[in-house]
Amino acid sequence: MRFLTFIILVVCFQSLQAQSKTTENLHKKYSDALSFFFYNNTLRMLNQEENKEFDELIKDIEKMKFLMIKKDSVQMTSAELKKLATDYKAEAFEEMMTARHEGKNFDVYLKEKDGKALGMVVLVNDPENLFVMDMVGSIQLSKVTTFFNSLDHNSELGKKIKAFSDKALD
Repeated sequence: MRFLTFIILVVCFQSLQAQSKTTENLHKKYSDALSFFFYNNTLRMLNQEENKEFDELIKDIEKMKFLMIKKDSVQMTSAELKKLATDYKAEAFEEMMTARHEGKNFDVYLKEKDGKALGMVVLVNDPENLFVMDMVGSIQLSKVTTFFNSLDHNSELGKKIKAFSDKALD
């Protein structure tokens, strides 16, 4: 019985430690930011159209924290954005990709151990907003913009993203 209790405690502790400290600190600093927390099964529930490509995109995501921060309302500076990159790297995340798509900058960081992806952080930055997708697991690098667009255009979350973005423009 004690062994079983020990295993349960270890699993619970690991799941609590899974998200990036940098993301947690960012959320604490900007507590008014919209945030969502998804497990793989809740991400699948967003797939109302039962799109097999979306299911394939999310298959290696165990869980994900999604933050939306209006940069103007919190007066986020470019220096703070640069510090985020430094902080993720200090947590052993490696910068894997930088891309630009539909007016947004995508910066992707990956944490691996023995060739296995432990975590991925995607920063999506436009002039008004910063979106943070902090994942336990990962998605294919070539599919990062596709994944964000799927969330942005095809779900209830997409409606919230649009409403959030529209408020930032007001």
